[in-house]
Amino acid sequence: MAYFGDTVSGAAVKTARVGIFGVGHGTYWEQFPGLREKLLEYHGMFRKKVENCGVEVVDFGMSDSSQAAFGIRTRILEAQPDLVFCNMLTYATSSVFAPIVRDVRVPIVLTALQPLRHMDYKNASTRQQLENDNICSVPEFTGVADRMGGRIADVIIGTLSGDNEADALIAEWCDVARVLRGLKGARFGLMGHVLESMYDMHADPTAIAAAFGVHVPLLEPEEVLELAKQVTEAEIDARSRLIEAQFDMPDPVSDPVTAKLTPEDLRSAARASVALDRFVADNALSGLAYYYGGRPGSEMRDLISAFIVGNSLLIARGIPMCGEFDIKTCIAMFIMDRLGMGGSFAEFHPFDFDEDFIFVGHDGPHHLAVAEGRPVLRSLRKYHGKPGAGASVEFKLREGPITMLGITQTGRGQFRFVVGEGWSKHGPIPPTGNTNTRGFFEPDTRTFVRKWVMAGPTHHFALGVGHRAEAIRKVADALGIECVVIR
Repeated sequence: MAYFGDTVSGAAVKTARVGIFGVGHGTYWEQFPGLREKLLEYHGMFRKKVENCGVEVVDFGMSDSSQAAFGIRTRILEAQPDLVFCNMLTYATSSVFAPIVRDVRVPIVLTALQPLRHMDYKNASTRQQLENDNICSVPEFTGVADRMGGRIADVIIGTLSGDNEADALIAEWCDVARVLRGLKGARFGLMGHVLESMYDMHADPTAIAAAFGVHVPLLEPEEVLELAKQVTEAEIDARSRLIEAQFDMPDPVSDPVTAKLTPEDLRSAARASVALDRFVADNALSGLAYYYGGRPGSEMRDLISAFIVGNSLLIARGIPMCGEFDIKTCIAMFIMDRLGMGGSFAEFHPFDFDEDFIFVGHDGPHHLAVAEGRPVLRSLRKYHGKPGAGASVEFKLREGPITMLGITQTGRGQFRFVVGEGWSKHGPIPPTGNTNTRGFFEPDTRTFVRKWVMAGPTHHFALGVGHRAEAIRKVADALGIECVVIR
């Protein structure tokens, strides 16, 4: 669901920058006139393939000597790409690669894409072999990378044209580059404090900055309150109309905690939404994790209680907003959003042992762009387990494949990704004003959940559409973070 409200500066998604260079063996050029030009033609086809993934491409040309390699290394370091593809055009000595893999610290992916699916054996020649010798020096390159303390992130093997598997891997690495670009210099705010006794929610801002390359501004709730006091009636009316256009507001069903959305709760949510937009813009936030109770009956408690709808609108625009001070899940939601998966705040709810599924969801805001149908707003007379009352979002994740990403911290202070894949399927959900999705997992849901909890996660995770565990593992590897995929 698109949201076309006011522009928020922090919402702009940065374009990933991907570097590419080809490799060849300079001795060949005199021996086989026109070979270099033909290989550069193939390189141009590869460049177009990467450009079609929607990233900024910086082409560093051909490395065919050690001198050229040092020059390309310098230009890569100056350009600061998020990812580099080394295009294996023909056999090349590892000297044309060694300076690059030694000093470049972004992921380097080798692509060995043959122009022909197989050689024309009746008319085969050395020249034809050299044009299709893309795999020949890959072992040499990976071995030298290991000797020099560098690392090859991946090797993509296939054909230059008509290879959907290879094209999908290139696109996936471009998605990873989008995540890495988004994290560079991102600002994930912390506001308030951890909900009392939730030990798994604590996170050291310095550790977050070190692991993810972001900054964690520490923010005061009073700033949002001051902004809320400046919101005009006209702005509240306009935001109320936008909310009414995007949500259903049904009558209550079975849960006595819920009620039909009241006019008062709608206006409170609209006012808070406008204030949150300004707060995000003023602080150039890429995301926010918060929890703050406020004194009973205070303006602060009333405002904080009204955040949920505004948070959901911001999440739909690529700015994750997490309650319960959970900055780790805020970053997980950001990663999912930049992978095009959505990314909602979630935890496990009750099992259905007869149909073999578990409800996954949470109270509070969610990624409206991946909702099944129109999301629902209800007034809640109480937020269970927390202070306050007001409007809350209820929706079901889009049916089909789903992925979960939890970010936890080990006893040694290192971060760990916990990832799992499953399915969202059709069926009723509890009408509680909270999100719930029917999650089905293999080999059966009970076994999967047992394996998940034994991986030492926090109780929250980000929930998104599609089966993207492999893409998330690539992000973790690029960041140097342990990744456990539950199978």
